[in-house]
Amino acid sequence: MKAIFLTKTGAAKNAFEQRETPIPEPKAGEVLVKVQGFGLNFADVMARKGQYQDAPPLPSILGYDVCGFIESVGTDVKHLSKGDRVAGMTRFGGYAEYAVLDARACVKINDSMNSAEATALATQYCTAYYSAAEVVNLHKGDKVLIHAAAGGVGTALVQYCKHKGCEIFGTAGSEAKLKLLKENGVHHPINYTTEQFDEQILKLTDGKGVDVIFDSIGASYFKKGIKVLAAGGRIVGFGAADMSDAGNIFVTLKRGLGFGIYHPAEFLMSSKALIGVNMLRIADNKPEVLQRCFENVIRLYNEKVFQPVTGKIFKVSEIADAHEYLEMRKSIGKIAVEW
Repeated sequence: MKAIFLTKTGAAKNAFEQRETPIPEPKAGEVLVKVQGFGLNFADVMARKGQYQDAPPLPSILGYDVCGFIESVGTDVKHLSKGDRVAGMTRFGGYAEYAVLDARACVKINDSMNSAEATALATQYCTAYYSAAEVVNLHKGDKVLIHAAAGGVGTALVQYCKHKGCEIFGTAGSEAKLKLLKENGVHHPINYTTEQFDEQILKLTDGKGVDVIFDSIGASYFKKGIKVLAAGGRIVGFGAADMSDAGNIFVTLKRGLGFGIYHPAEFLMSSKALIGVNMLRIADNKPEVLQRCFENVIRLYNEKVFQPVTGKIFKVSEIADAHEYLEMRKSIGKIAVEW
């Protein structure tokens, strides 16, 4: 089969190479999927730049989500069959014509769903659902801040928070994205390139702050977030996009220190919480939780609560362009690549 290998870290135009490699075989509890398309995630960019510690050693095949048709099933798989069209999460290996998936991380999808929509449900929407429904129990009227609210996970979080009746604050970096946030139901769009989000939050809430912050950026955003978190508030961190362009060890260290240094007693006394989310860890150690999340994501999709937004779909030959497009934060919604 053909696969896109990451052969060196650095600029996207020099990082990838298409190679022939054997088709993997599914083990017990796994399925082999003939891939129609695979999604791009910011973790891919981090891995390509050598900044993602979970990435496999080079040369490697990246990719966390795919859609396609089941080619074969391993033993003990009862709910899926050869020929089913599915979307699912991979433990790397998605940039290939065939990929093996844990059957618990795989669900049937309809034929009308495109690759970007399908892979968004697998990764972005499962991440959003786990963050907002499993680790945080949102209530009507909660004030919620969503960073990068026009991105893949951000869009999913906006839709879920709107469904729960929350008051939504969302950050984005362009007027076009701010307009989209307003259209999607964000009550208070904030341009992080021209405004200090923490100052705006305090102004808009009469100094009271917000109940929940969903943070995919990290560094100084986390430090500012602590300041605008109300008593009983929670920060859910599921990324560190601000670290992706750090460049050298000194800048990386500076941005790392931008998170701040905290003692557990500070969170105890203020009744605040920091919750970290890494869906790879959930998939590895609690696959039944991932399966539950994915099933609920599909349920909410069928109920029209979740409506994935297609950012752009590239061809495999354009893999470098796709990476650059994501890295430059040009996307609104999910980016996918098709064979």
